[in-house]
Amino acid sequence: MAKPVPAEPVPAVTAREHPPETTPGAEAGPGPEGWDGDAAETVTTDAYAALPGVPVAPAAPARRAARPLFRIGRRGVPGGALDDLRIPLLRSHRIGVIGLSGGAGKTTIALALGAVLARERADRVVAVDASPDSGALGRRVQRQSGAGVRDLVAALPRLRTYMDIRAFTSQTPSGLEVVAHDPDPADARPFGEAEYRQVVGALAGQYPLVLTDAGTGMPHDTLRAVLELSDQLVVAAAPGADGLAGAGLVFDRLAALGHEEKARGAVTVFSGVRTAPGRADEAAAHFRQRCRGVVTVPYDPHLARGGEVDPAWMRGRTRAAYYELAALVARGFPLG
Repeated sequence: MAKPVPAEPVPAVTAREHPPETTPGAEAGPGPEGWDGDAAETVTTDAYAALPGVPVAPAAPARRAARPLFRIGRRGVPGGALDDLRIPLLRSHRIGVIGLSGGAGKTTIALALGAVLARERADRVVAVDASPDSGALGRRVQRQSGAGVRDLVAALPRLRTYMDIRAFTSQTPSGLEVVAHDPDPADARPFGEAEYRQVVGALAGQYPLVLTDAGTGMPHDTLRAVLELSDQLVVAAAPGADGLAGAGLVFDRLAALGHEEKARGAVTVFSGVRTAPGRADEAAAHFRQRCRGVVTVPYDPHLARGGEVDPAWMRGRTRAAYYELAALVARGFPLG
């Protein structure tokens, strides 16, 4: 009798882990049609450890062994959204995500929007933390580099290529890259307008899509630069009466600062919404008179935990809302 042929070993997965088990009460992920699960290869810190001036990220906590690449579908994604998402870009496009106060979901919106754009487009996509003091963007990703935005500023004179800049970013499973801002506690200097302009100028030379997670409050010096350099704006708003009032004040201040046109072309996002659809629709109708579009993102326990953001781990309705947001943003890309 012939000996059985041993099975070939399963290759190690380097691009993405399997998502965590579904939490109790969470909506099950949709079917396998439509999404091939491929992602850009994650580059480890070891590739950059020998480069001068690039801090090494702290070791990440141990994780479960990687499983084979998984697939999720696009059930519930609005019709035509995928076509809109792939509208070609002829030059670098800068998107500012702004909000009046903490709790509006600004960082989550920046990460989720960037993740969808990175998944669905062939372009490089990067998000930069422009909080004057310290932002949360770098705490919401698995860090591959201990470098932050100030390290990037200091190194700009010697950076020439994409791979030079890549040493200062961390890449998420979707392919979105992040430039963090976690300054030395002993350094009281804020991240200022001039530094932000330098960083965005360098990133725009290598990334077709540059998102900015702006600091809270209006106005401050860095935000003035964000408003001036952004091609379009996304306004983050919390649900409820306070969120409505805060979003209204953002548009009032945009007008007062001379950015009426960008306000009209903005997209407003109400995230973490638990209210009845009728009340959410009423709020959306009000803000459609002030901006180009409104997206309501339902509450999602994965996002509420404040950890990593990956569309594959979201509930179906939440993922569909972020695809709608990304499609609206893409419709604002220049046509020529």
